Amino acid sequence: MNRTPGKYINLVIYLIVILLINIAGMTLFFRIDLTRNGIYSLSDISQRVGSTLSEPLTIKVFFTKNLPAPYNNVERYLHDMLEEYSIDANQNFNYQFYDVSPEDDGLDSETQGNRKMALNYGITPVQIQIVEKDELKFKKAYMGLVIIHGDLIEKIQTITSTNGLEYKLTTTIQKMNNKISALSLLPEKIKIKLFLSSSLYEVAPHMGISDLPGLNAQVEGMVKKLNKKNYDKLEFIKLDPMGDTRLEDAVKHYQILKLQWPDIAKAGIKAGTGAIGLVMEYNGKAAQLPLLQVLQIPMIGIRYQIVDLKSIEESIDENVSTMIGINEDIGYLTDHDTLQIYGETPSGPMGTQVKSELSNFRNLLSQNYSIRDVNLNYENIPENINCLIIAHPKKKFTDYELFQIDQFLMKGKNLALFLDPFKEVMPEGQNNMRFGANPQFVELDTGLEKLLDHYGVGLGKSYVLDKTCFKQKVPAQFGGGEKPIYFAPVIENKFINNDLDFMRNINELITLKVAPVEIDLEKINKNGLNAVKLISSSENSWEMSERISLNPMLLPSPPPPGDMQSFPLAYLIKGRFPSYFAGKPVPVRVMDKKDAEKYKSKKDQGKDQAEITRQGEFLEKGRAGKIFIIGSSEILKNTLLDEAGKGREGIFIMNVIDYLNNHVDISLLRSKEQRLNPLKNDIGQGVKTFVKTINIAGLPLLVVLFGIIILLRRVARKKQISIIFNK
Repeated sequence: MNRTPGKYINLVIYLIVILLINIAGMTLFFRIDLTRNGIYSLSDISQRVGSTLSEPLTIKVFFTKNLPAPYNNVERYLHDMLEEYSIDANQNFNYQFYDVSPEDDGLDSETQGNRKMALNYGITPVQIQIVEKDELKFKKAYMGLVIIHGDLIEKIQTITSTNGLEYKLTTTIQKMNNKISALSLLPEKIKIKLFLSSSLYEVAPHMGISDLPGLNAQVEGMVKKLNKKNYDKLEFIKLDPMGDTRLEDAVKHYQILKLQWPDIAKAGIKAGTGAIGLVMEYNGKAAQLPLLQVLQIPMIGIRYQIVDLKSIEESIDENVSTMIGINEDIGYLTDHDTLQIYGETPSGPMGTQVKSELSNFRNLLSQNYSIRDVNLNYENIPENINCLIIAHPKKKFTDYELFQIDQFLMKGKNLALFLDPFKEVMPEGQNNMRFGANPQFVELDTGLEKLLDHYGVGLGKSYVLDKTCFKQKVPAQFGGGEKPIYFAPVIENKFINNDLDFMRNINELITLKVAPVEIDLEKINKNGLNAVKLISSSENSWEMSERISLNPMLLPSPPPPGDMQSFPLAYLIKGRFPSYFAGKPVPVRVMDKKDAEKYKSKKDQGKDQAEITRQGEFLEKGRAGKIFIIGSSEILKNTLLDEAGKGREGIFIMNVIDYLNNHVDISLLRSKEQRLNPLKNDIGQGVKTFVKTINIAGLPLLVVLFGIIILLRRVARKKQISIIFNK
């Protein structure tokens, strides 16, 4: 029987099915994300941001094609992610990829046009490292994008990794959308005031800044340029303080740089003064931008230099967001000798700037919040602040200051407390840099303790030491190996509370010099509060409370297992807190003479400054608020917090801050790509090796096994057919 026509019909049917499947695949986007955190799917906030665009938003991606791994995966991931954005976004969202080659030879007109466009947007090629034919090579490639939303343009210069890309894109789009909405509703213009005394023109050549007279036109042109992307909401004002009393007062008020010079006889210049500086002002907010740098150069002396106008332009653009309140305000307590978030920008021996130890934390915080300094010595806690950060206070709080904190909490606001049990003091006569100089640990009593004790929470007067800790590598000349740093506990996943959404993807943390957090369950229950333990040390922990020495070489050996236990290191307390001042006389502010004089000069309103009574209603029982408390401020410092905030400690801290400001969706977005999934320490080495082997070789082995099964089936079928025909 001739079966040839049937074969052809089947072949045609198969081809049609394959063709239809391909057409369906091209028109229908469908993908299953099997990762636990859904790292290849858009978060809810990303979908919401895209669906609420009020004006057209275009993303132009400039990427060099046919890059080797892993950069080709970055491009593929970007393609898929933008495709998902476009599905969930409204009609205002669109994106486009442009092939841009860094090579000069063999370019067609389209590729040349793409490269010109990329350069116009400020996207330049980057150098990447590739392995080709067993050789390590370097290659230039375009890997950036720009986001155009209305008149605003933002760019991501380099995308070499998919890590955190969705967070970056979504938060950028959200800020641009908010900025457009805020600018379009702005009732007044933001004033850019240039304070420049004409008296400076004469002396400028002798200061090495002969181009000073042209500064006026340069700043005006810069503001005109910025106006194009700020909806014409900037107004340039040129002010000459020379001989104008009112402007001289303004110079003093804004702390603008003022110069004074003696007679310069050989140039015929008489002694005089002059001021130079730039001030942004809107709705009571002001930002001062220095225009002149004063440099102390070793062996040469003082030199003057006009600040790079490009950096001034960027500062103005960034400050516009702060002025119009795009970012939510967050309070940071700057008095009581807390950690300096801005630092004092001290100069090193060669005139170099030294970063504040909280510079990374400040940068991370300012990405989503406007940091508002809170000084309880001079002001009440601003009403618009939803969260107040208190980091390592060392000076005692007065009852009136505690009253402010208490009432802040009663209003349903939140506290982020990074407290330490001790203050480190270097013994007199010893230099910090001197080898062998060990600090003394003085117990702190700031007054916050009695406030917290009333709520049912406290801090132990000890440091927690843990056998599960960071291990420092010892150089070979000192014997090699690893030295356990017991006062740097490593918090394993099983000691992290992952039940809360913002803690869900935190798998491991490192703390340093941390005290146990103590909870009085009787008071917590009596007050109707809810205390949630966030992290704790391992069962192999113990306390150091006497004769404290944190010199790794002098640390005592761990105690017997029976004397060790797990200690809670951070808690979240939620609920309606009872006021500490209920049933007590409401305290009033009492200022010493020195502070009273400062206050009087600052806010002299013709009334008695020595006594200020409270304003507003006293709240005896608060609205629902939250307290986050951890027994160490070290986790805020650059020692543990990386600059990009991609480390586990940075994600943990920023997630806590977002949670306290009711931005849980942002915290989920930030931590969804936590790729660190360490195996538990109590798992045997054999099990670890087995798991690693399965992860590396499991899939190839499955493919090989599947192939062997297919082969065996074919062999068996051949044998069966052979048996049938040989009968």
